[in-house]
Amino acid sequence: MIERAFLCISCWLLLIVFSALPPSANAAPSVVDGRREVLQGTHANRGFLPRSCRACHRKMNIAITGEESGCLTCHGGDDARQAMRDAGLLKGKPKLADIENSLQKTYNHPVLSINGVHQRREILPEDQVDVARHSECVDCHSPHLSEKERPFAGLRGKRVGNLIADIEQEYELCYLCHSDSANLPFNSTNKHSEFRIENRSYHPVEAEGRNLYVISLKDPYVEKAEKPNEVSRISCKDCHGNDDPDGAKGPHGSIYRGLLVENFQMDDALPESEFAYALCYKCHERASILGNESFPYHAQHIQGNSAAGVDGTSCITCHDAHGSSNYQYLIRFNEDVVLPNADGKLAFESQGASSRTGSCLLNCHGVEHNPKSY
Repeated sequence: MIERAFLCISCWLLLIVFSALPPSANAAPSVVDGRREVLQGTHANRGFLPRSCRACHRKMNIAITGEESGCLTCHGGDDARQAMRDAGLLKGKPKLADIENSLQKTYNHPVLSINGVHQRREILPEDQVDVARHSECVDCHSPHLSEKERPFAGLRGKRVGNLIADIEQEYELCYLCHSDSANLPFNSTNKHSEFRIENRSYHPVEAEGRNLYVISLKDPYVEKAEKPNEVSRISCKDCHGNDDPDGAKGPHGSIYRGLLVENFQMDDALPESEFAYALCYKCHERASILGNESFPYHAQHIQGNSAAGVDGTSCITCHDAHGSSNYQYLIRFNEDVVLPNADGKLAFESQGASSRTGSCLLNCHGVEHNPKSY
């Protein structure tokens, strides 16, 4: 009882002392995951959070109801923000996106449906199969330390052996849940394995890519950056995030399958269009792909052959957008569509990127490739 009373007195003394500081003082002591830190960054700015800690910690109920209810009072709709202003907890009209709207979209991180699961000292990636998977605001954001220039500050970092290293890149944050977790869903894959720079091919997230002959790339994308404005690496958020470019940034929610920023048709035997593969066409020229500049049968595979009664197929039938451990050009066949040929072979063989020659050994849509060369 004495310990509990001391805890209450300690916290309230902090609030009283900090409230007495002049408006220019943008720091206050706090304890996070057992570590004494200083409230700083965006949420320490008393220019728009004049009551500091009390903007979020009201009635001491954060741990009981889950932090989402607190976060969305500012990062939700206009009505909730106005209520914060009326209560004297929010000052002015800072530009805050409606993240709640994004979280309500069809494909989302399940922040609104799961709360109270996050543990302050939890281990990520999870090392136990029976640990509940979850996604809450504090899994990706530290309200005490994060700011625009330091978005990962204050987060428990990635494991490197027995050590905990700081998160420096966005993909390292994503890997906490989407890589080596022992409780990955059966239909999920280890994204770290797919993006490994040791793979035969990968989209350039961890490093610049291996292929130096990607002739379909749009400006400013290049294989190797040599000039100031050239882009040779991408990030998870370039593909995964809000479908509304004017809405909240980040992978909170999207109307598109896979929580993608653009539409990407993943099913077989559907018509090709600019919209069908809008995600791919963000970086790759549609005219180049359908003009067979990088592969002489690209158009036939994507659009089909109506004269022969053959439907087109999705990019994902032949390519894995993350990476391939076995083949160049992100080749990894979707085995729901592509089957072994009569000899039991399912493989791709490349004779070189610049020569644009290779062969496939497989059976696709009933057509034997034993092999088919180009």
